Amino acid sequence: MSPNNWTERPEVFILTGVPGLEDVQTWFSIPVFIMYLLIIPGNFMLSFIILSEEALYKPMYLLFCTLSIADVLLVTTTAPKILCIFWFSSKEIDFNACLAQLFFVHAFSMMESTILLAMAFDRYVAICHPLRYTSILTNTTIARIGVLAIIRGSFFMAPAPFLINRLSYCQTNIILHTYCEHMAVVKISCSDTTINQVYGLTVALLVIAVDIFFITVSYCAIVRAVFKLSSREARGKALGTCAPHICVILISYTPALFSFFTHRFGDTIPLHIHIIFANLYILIPPLCNPIIYGARTKEIRERILLVVSEKSLKGL
Repeated sequence: MSPNNWTERPEVFILTGVPGLEDVQTWFSIPVFIMYLLIIPGNFMLSFIILSEEALYKPMYLLFCTLSIADVLLVTTTAPKILCIFWFSSKEIDFNACLAQLFFVHAFSMMESTILLAMAFDRYVAICHPLRYTSILTNTTIARIGVLAIIRGSFFMAPAPFLINRLSYCQTNIILHTYCEHMAVVKISCSDTTINQVYGLTVALLVIAVDIFFITVSYCAIVRAVFKLSSREARGKALGTCAPHICVILISYTPALFSFFTHRFGDTIPLHIHIIFANLYILIPPLCNPIIYGARTKEIRERILLVVSEKSLKGL
């Protein structure tokens, strides 16, 4: 669709994929496809094992399960369309479908951030107030946290489709991205986007900045409590229970923050680098989370080995 064929909004947007690397996008599709194939069964297995084993009905494991479900929803919102772009050059996306994708991508990301914050609180209570752990973090409390995560993500993202719908796109309908992202869509508008930019920055501060701040505070308190322990073995065990969560935090927030700052301050960073990191932000955490928790959590690891061995015996 050529410029100036509309005055308010286009019927469709065009997603370019990875800008500047269109000729080699077929090669990008291979790792994306492999990761998607691993993400779905990996997270479903983690969720199934936790939900099918009453011994794992504990706050920490239920939070793992909630995070896995959010991961599957997030990657399913984006990966199929990315693969269609890479494989079939199916770059068109309906205007309303783009708004829906944009809403769900950011809403699920905020839900994940809320769950990561809840995990930090779980570790804080377990290490700093162990005698009160069972009374503070009950299964009912975890269910409420899950509902809160859904409400929080939906509430903060609810204005986004309306704010974008009010913009005019009189110059281009080409989005230099593999999926619809708030700032990527806002940037191609020919309207005044001040409100959208203020909204995006405000939401980022109220979600990512707040969550990272309280996660940092939690771990500062945890480190201080751990180093007060007299036994080296006890210190190692306490820090070991935090290791999976710390890994997940790093792989979740690092690409997210890179994408956020690049949109606003990264004019010197090549666009294809930005888009690749934006895709890693969608794919890497859902891929790594089951591996991290399955490998680092003894109860889950033992249950996975039991399930695999039972299926192997049935196959004999």
